[in-house]
Amino acid sequence: EVDGVYLGLGIDEYSDEGRRYSEEFARRRGLNLEVVDLATEVGFTIPGAATDMRRVPCSVCGLSKRYLLNDAARRGGYDVLVMGHNLDDEAAMLFGNVMQWNAEYLGRQRPVLPATDDGLIKKIKPLIRVGERETAAYAVLTGIEYEIDECPMASGNRANRIKEYLNIIEDRSPGTKSQFLFGFLDRAAHRFDEDAGKAELGECADCGQPTTAEVCAFCRLRARMAAE
Repeated sequence: EVDGVYLGLGIDEYSDEGRRYSEEFARRRGLNLEVVDLATEVGFTIPGAATDMRRVPCSVCGLSKRYLLNDAARRGGYDVLVMGHNLDDEAAMLFGNVMQWNAEYLGRQRPVLPATDDGLIKKIKPLIRVGERETAAYAVLTGIEYEIDECPMASGNRANRIKEYLNIIEDRSPGTKSQFLFGFLDRAAHRFDEDAGKAELGECADCGQPTTAEVCAFCRLRARMAAE
């Protein structure tokens, strides 16, 4: 049994269109969809926070999504967060982490991340064997309408550039992305400690979510935006 959650990040028409597709998908299939709107429920949007905080939009977005998804799962009493990361996403993430030898992130790049005692919900990534083009083809064949345009705030970001590089290699040597990702998962992932470099987590004094500080990064961001 699965329910859905839509995060309204306030990215102009892009967010509005994504919400329409999500709500229509849920309505046609009689599914439950929780809508979390950043502007009304938290008091800021991703574009506004990125501008006011002078931070890269994808950084603010990633921080907010991680917090809000874990919060929604905890509030709803769910056992698992099912993420939509696909083969292209995971291969690009792996490539970037290998290029910088981010051992901490390499240790956590797995299709299943178990729940933790300090409040992080179990995450699974069932689509990591499926590429973006295959996902789009499946959606067309089964009549699933989806948002075609990329996020306007992610244009030119590092992950998208890496995807472009990997697509060039894939076109010349099909199967490279799959071999790269699953070669790592099968033969190298166990060499990186999942808990390497991971600081001990406690409860945020404001919201109770896991954090390494007295107040979590999201609550600090929310407080700073409220003071602007």
